Amino acid sequence: MTIFSTDHKVIGKQYIGLALFSVLLGIVLSLVMRFHLVHPDAKVKLFGALWPDGAPGGQMTPELYLSLMTIHGTIMVFFVLTTAPQSGFGNYFLPLQIGAHDMAFPVLNMLSFWTTALSLLTLLAAFFVEGGAPLSGWTAYPPLSGLGRITGPGQGLGQDLWILSIALFCVASLMAAINFIVTIIELRAPDMGYFDMPLTCWGWFVTALISLFAFAVLLAGGILLLLDRTAGTSFFVPGGLIVNDQIQTRSGGSPILFQHLFWFFGHPEVYIAILPGMGLISTILSTFSGKKVFGYKAMAIALLAIGGLGFVVWGHHMFISGMSPYSSIAFSVLTLAVGVPSAVKTFNWLATLWGGRLRFTAAMHFALGFVSIFITGGITGLILGQPGLDIYFHDTYFVVAHFHLIMGVAAIFAIFAGLHYWFPKMYGRFLHEGLGKLHFYMTFIGVYAVFVPLHFAGFVGNPRRYPDFKEYEFLKAVMPLHIGVTHAAYFLAAAQLIFLFNYFWSQRRGAAAPANPWGATTREWRDD
Repeated sequence: MTIFSTDHKVIGKQYIGLALFSVLLGIVLSLVMRFHLVHPDAKVKLFGALWPDGAPGGQMTPELYLSLMTIHGTIMVFFVLTTAPQSGFGNYFLPLQIGAHDMAFPVLNMLSFWTTALSLLTLLAAFFVEGGAPLSGWTAYPPLSGLGRITGPGQGLGQDLWILSIALFCVASLMAAINFIVTIIELRAPDMGYFDMPLTCWGWFVTALISLFAFAVLLAGGILLLLDRTAGTSFFVPGGLIVNDQIQTRSGGSPILFQHLFWFFGHPEVYIAILPGMGLISTILSTFSGKKVFGYKAMAIALLAIGGLGFVVWGHHMFISGMSPYSSIAFSVLTLAVGVPSAVKTFNWLATLWGGRLRFTAAMHFALGFVSIFITGGITGLILGQPGLDIYFHDTYFVVAHFHLIMGVAAIFAIFAGLHYWFPKMYGRFLHEGLGKLHFYMTFIGVYAVFVPLHFAGFVGNPRRYPDFKEYEFLKAVMPLHIGVTHAAYFLAAAQLIFLFNYFWSQRRGAAAPANPWGATTREWRDD
């Protein structure tokens, strides 16, 4: 196997490997942040060794905390949630499921992966340049991100590298989207119509369509932001700014314009992360209940509806930006409308299970866990879709808890379900079922122990992005909750060690699997 292979199976495994490395790094960064939140004055020699400027004497500065948050969010959103479900599973299994020999453009497929890998290396390089990684968050709002090093550590070359990394990722995602769309349209088996495709293929198809439009807008926004930083333009920099006692002479730009461009990508990104998982969960629930998917056409149309509505709700991320109340009402109604196709999918999943001969494999456990978390995270989305409530909750931990559940954890549960389900096809062996179920229960408990309490922190107005709570009298009562959440996060991270052992051990020592161990009906188990 060559690392520059154009074989879709090899590339799929490479994407999964990149996502696995990324998620481990993201977990480590999150644990460091959680540790600092409950021990803000702690001096850790390792921190001082890794970040001499960001943690002098081993004590983390607020700027370092914000840079860790920025890189954590960027890694998890782009290099895990966007990469594994679509590019990992999709590259490996889409051709097999539609009866194609490979993706439509194998060389473009290979280039897409290596551009993604280069994007990740560019992002991580920000840690090692003067000033360190940027501290503007994974959203990189200007003017903080648009004025250069004058705004703080990491806002010089580190922020430039972040923008370049995202631009490279956008290019890679556009190449992949074109490849997926052409493959599905042109290379389906002669006897396979659109409504004969498995719902996994529908998930990848709709996600590719979303990516084609969303990443193009993000790429344009990133280029304009880089021009503001390096060429003296003022697309996003307003007039009248005084930064570090220096008057900024540029004027005429609009920071709100960048928010519109970013969230026109940012909300569809939620569906880029979760729609492939929705298709996969439909297949797994059907396989392990011994029934066809209930309401197959309605499920496919619901995927299309969610993808389409995703492009007209971006404004609900901007309710506090000063937008017109009439615009807020429109975005609120459209946001709540997304609940209709989402409910169709949820009730159809339950109907698929009803009366079936259920087999509670590890893959089935994670599929059921996905449904649970999707419902829990979706309910809080209804709250945030209402402007009057969002204005209060927007900058609190309520939002952190919501989007980690609906976007992050739900998609990761789908990834775990997919790995247990397709591992026999990928490696000819089973993942260990006992270890898989232990991993599920520890992860499921840990997820709820971390993110449910954070909703209550949001209720009392606990601001997000603050590196230290001890200076605020009204937050002192919340510290025991954060201590509990931090210990739950340690427990949750420890549970992932079980998966790591199972994943690598089973590739060589797992029980041999027959050609179709689950009795599935989709084509990948028949064709090769």
